[in-house]
Amino acid sequence: MAPRDEAEGDGALSAPEAASRALAHAGELISRNPVSVTSVEPTDDGWLVELEVLEDRRIPSSADMLALYELELGADGELLAYRRTKRYVRGRADSGSGVS
Repeated sequence: MAPRDEAEGDGALSAPEAASRALAHAGELISRNPVSVTSVEPTDDGWLVELEVLEDRRIPSSADMLALYELELGADGELLAYRRTKRYVRGRADSGSGVS
């Protein structure tokens, strides 16, 4: 891993910087509250960031509607594309095993 000074010198974003930029872009585009960053992956052209967003607050909170959004960022942190990939009830989140 390159020292921080070298990474800044070539204009490349770090993973935390890419996540922060994605949150800022989501705030501008999605009229909902991002809950968390669920993944940050480098790509050939920049970063792919996945955000969990609270789409509909319900009572009880275990019935809240959440969604996952993917944001593609360029190497400079500019937004290239975004899409909602999944919508689900908080209490019914995947176990991560691939089985619904």
